[in-house]
Amino acid sequence: MTTRIASGTYAVDAAHSTVEFAVRHMMISTVKGNFGDVTGTLTIPESGTPKVEATIKAASIDTRNEMRDTHLKSGDFFDVEKFPELHFVSTRADRTDDGYALVGDLTIKDVTRPITLVVTEEGAGVDPWGNQKVAFSATGNFSRGEFGLNWNAALETGGVLVSDEVKLSLDVQLVKQAVAKAA
Repeated sequence: MTTRIASGTYAVDAAHSTVEFAVRHMMISTVKGNFGDVTGTLTIPESGTPKVEATIKAASIDTRNEMRDTHLKSGDFFDVEKFPELHFVSTRADRTDDGYALVGDLTIKDVTRPITLVVTEEGAGVDPWGNQKVAFSATGNFSRGEFGLNWNAALETGGVLVSDEVKLSLDVQLVKQAVAKAA
């Protein structure tokens, strides 16, 4: 049974959410990966604009290849020792027919740039334990060079090893948080 999405604060249910990315490799194929450690909140006010804040642990990157993951965690890319987290904070949410155009500031390696995500409402409901859940999917892209993720290698056939464009795909389930009662 689905219900209307009620106002309130919802927290990311990490066990039922995925944050994936894709980049072109050698200009001929696509390599995908994900981040496994994601936290965040969605605040839906009674009226006005929803607010999204999310934090991703950079070291939770997983491309199913240990050597590649080690390289991505190094100073050539995310430099997880110096910059352990990626952050997103929404600045605007424009209603569309089936969701939102969510605009926000993405911070990677202390570089903050605006990004737009196309968000689709997937639904709302109550789980068997009485928790109100909502789900959204989102897509977007950004230039990794704008965030200082510049490492690359030229190919003898022309082009580069890793594309500059990073495509994002998110499927996020959130659980409504209890409202604190005044003493």
